[in-house]
Amino acid sequence: MDVFRVWAPGVSGAEVDVAGQRHPMVPDAEPGWWQASVPGTGADVDYAFRLDGGDPLPDPRSLRQPFGINGVSRTYDHSCFRWTDRGWRGGPLHGSVIYEMHVGTFTPEGTFDAAVGRLDHLRDLGVDTVELMPVASFPGRHGWGYDGINLWAVHEPYGGPDGLKRFVDACHARRLAVLLDVVYNHVGIGNRLGDFGPYFTEAHVTPWGPAVNLDQPGSDEVRAFLISNALMWLRDYHLDGLRLDAVHALEDHRALHFLEQLTSEVQALAARLNRDLVLIAESDANDPRLVTSREAGGYGLTAQWSDDFHHAVHAAVTGERQGYYCDFGSMAALEKTLTRVFFHDGSWSAFRGRSHGRQVDIFRVPAHRFLGYLQNHDQIGNRATGDRIAASLSPGLLKVGAGLVLTAPYTPMLFMGEEWGADTPWQYFTDHIDPGLARAVADGRRAEFARFGWPPGDIPDPQDEATFLRSKLDWSQAGRGEHREILAWYRELIALRRARPELTDPRLDRVRADCNEDERWLVLHRGRLRIAASLGPSPRRLPLAGKGTAILAASAPGVALDGDTVAMPPTAFAVIET
Repeated sequence: MDVFRVWAPGVSGAEVDVAGQRHPMVPDAEPGWWQASVPGTGADVDYAFRLDGGDPLPDPRSLRQPFGINGVSRTYDHSCFRWTDRGWRGGPLHGSVIYEMHVGTFTPEGTFDAAVGRLDHLRDLGVDTVELMPVASFPGRHGWGYDGINLWAVHEPYGGPDGLKRFVDACHARRLAVLLDVVYNHVGIGNRLGDFGPYFTEAHVTPWGPAVNLDQPGSDEVRAFLISNALMWLRDYHLDGLRLDAVHALEDHRALHFLEQLTSEVQALAARLNRDLVLIAESDANDPRLVTSREAGGYGLTAQWSDDFHHAVHAAVTGERQGYYCDFGSMAALEKTLTRVFFHDGSWSAFRGRSHGRQVDIFRVPAHRFLGYLQNHDQIGNRATGDRIAASLSPGLLKVGAGLVLTAPYTPMLFMGEEWGADTPWQYFTDHIDPGLARAVADGRRAEFARFGWPPGDIPDPQDEATFLRSKLDWSQAGRGEHREILAWYRELIALRRARPELTDPRLDRVRADCNEDERWLVLHRGRLRIAASLGPSPRRLPLAGKGTAILAASAPGVALDGDTVAMPPTAFAVIET
């Protein structure tokens, strides 16, 4: 006999429709909850809830949505899957290299099972952790996943819950940890959560619609809904951690912030499971409190993305200065983000028209708590045409950018295909089933970029399937010409990072840098190693502050040691032992 439960505090009656048969629900002992015991049910039974005699609605905690976001739910038994990762104890973040992956465009098939066939490539590359973009059920067949509707169900076109489990199990067999991107700051347009209870509030505003109710009446159950969801992914899918989308948009004014509460619950689960569990935040607030321990008054998250580092590297190698890149591009900005994490740490931001951020205590906060990257889904897909930097940069500059990321003191993250300099675009694509919403999204994107001078006809239509298909990786590139050369460079740098302890040392107080603005070069000091990057158009001789004894890696021929200096050709990168 199965017990069906649902939280619907504002209704006078509820029913559960199981396999076409309606069963009345009665109030539960917990206020606002309804339940019904239905004999003869089990896994793979379709059901839905009816509130006050209304239309059937999917379960807010549905584990399967085989008929899409608006269809009925289906029961699922987690205990039926046979795991083979019994000895797995998780993948700690420190010292690791992360690989961000979108399941739908990683392979031609766009499924978990197809992605399993490419895991040996990641293992050979030297990656330690795979970070999946959101897989919670979202509208249509393809999309980025940040407009998830059924937050507990795995997107069926990817392979559903068993497909995700097979993927995680296969990763663990190859000693790869798996993180999952989850979205708790909003829920996709078209969701029916508001029919059940006060999941949203008008007391706060987000760019994506109604704010999730974290601090208004009824918010205890909403917080429990989200935290239980996080624990479900980690416990039932054996995931090693979560990436929390845009936590700066979590509006919560309670004394115990949602993030701190989530951290506490995840730490308790980690102790119970006896394995490492990781929480990584995306935030544009430049606030180190996110990764400061709870004992020291922070939220206790494991790590956070560092967009300042990305912007500094991107602007330095590309020369772009539009939008938020206007604050970056100088060698001084690159030096600061390599040694002090944030460029904006209480300093003036011309892009924002105000001061921004807060300083990181480099004597206490380890560098591995910050992720550094040359590319990610946002920084590519939110460009007008979704162009990767490989589409416009020379291989030499690509190698310099990769070198800066993979020898920095931070936890490096790659975006799928970056490792071979993929120049296929990764564009913004959707498959909204609501025609009005589909038109609004397409028109809004054209209008957004028209303000920056882009002709509307140049902006890909997110709803056009061709936009999605263009965004799939072309794996044949990896074995050809300059792409093969770039792939070898990534493998070399990742292997060097693992071989030399200086490159994973998280102590920021031991990192210093010299740079020359006019000549466009930088030398990073990491123990006995010198990380030399020359971005200027002319050959240069860079000081090493010590006698160079060996060139451990060089992106171009012509790098040569001469006492306490190194001769660098234009746009070159090298790792030198002194």
